[in-house]
Amino acid sequence: MDDVDNIWIAAGWAILPTLAICVIFAVVLRGILRADRTERKVHARIEAEERAARGLPPKAS
Repeated sequence: MDDVDNIWIAAGWAILPTLAICVIFAVVLRGILRADRTERKVHARIEAEERAARGLPPKAS
C-alpha cells in the first residue's frame, strides 16, 4: 500500500510545475487583457473629448 501512496505523491509533484505555469500564464494574460480594455476606454474618452472640442459630432460605433 505504501508504493501506491508514493506513486500518487510522485504524480502530484510531477504535475505541480505544469499547473503553476498555467496559473501564472492565466494571471499574466488577464492583466494584459485588462490593461488593453482600460487603454481602449481611455483612448475613446480622449477621442470623444477632442471631437467635442472641435465641434464634430460623436463618432458612431
